[in-house]
Amino acid sequence: MSTAASSRVSPDRYWVVALVRAIVALVAGGFITFDPEHSARIGLLVFGSYALVEGVVIGIGALLLKNALTKWLFVAQGALGVVVGIAALVLNGAGLGALLYGVSVWALLTGFAEFYCGWRARHRYDAARDWMVIGGLTVILAVVFLVIPPDSLLAVGLFGAYAVIVGVYVGIGAFTIKFGLAHAHDDEHPGQVASGQGGRNTGVGDTDQNASERHA
Repeated sequence: MSTAASSRVSPDRYWVVALVRAIVALVAGGFITFDPEHSARIGLLVFGSYALVEGVVIGIGALLLKNALTKWLFVAQGALGVVVGIAALVLNGAGLGALLYGVSVWALLTGFAEFYCGWRARHRYDAARDWMVIGGLTVILAVVFLVIPPDSLLAVGLFGAYAVIVGVYVGIGAFTIKFGLAHAHDDEHPGQVASGQGGRNTGVGDTDQNASERHA
């Protein structure tokens, strides 16, 4: 692959990480959407599960990245998600204050980290733009949870909406990376098919020429 292409294309398997993140977010958002109980306990359970599973996915996916600083920032982001997720699950009966505080801290730290990773890697990885957008949305979520009134219905509903938006956006980004890589691999050797056909045509021509010589 050319240097220009390698600077734009993410590692071949990273689109799978983005797709798994999208599925996790959509499951969390879908559960909140269709569950009639928007209590603080449900919010902590869903948020804790989401933060825990996404943290594991992000941490493992970071190993596919080549830049050391970006890799370890995502590992730290994943570790934070795991710790906060476990805490939310264990303290699921702690009430609305725990939900608002937990989401705010998690969203602020992970959002800034992901946005910074995207900004640093914007010329190296196709996924960098998605990291910046998701990081920005997550920081906005933190600010919103800091200023909204203490209403569990509102808080849980907003987190569900955030999860759905993230799931849809990251899912689209995952397939964009996948098909972008496919096009990049096709552009890497654009003459392979043509040269193969040319070789077959030459063989046919040689056969016809030999046959003519025998008849002569």
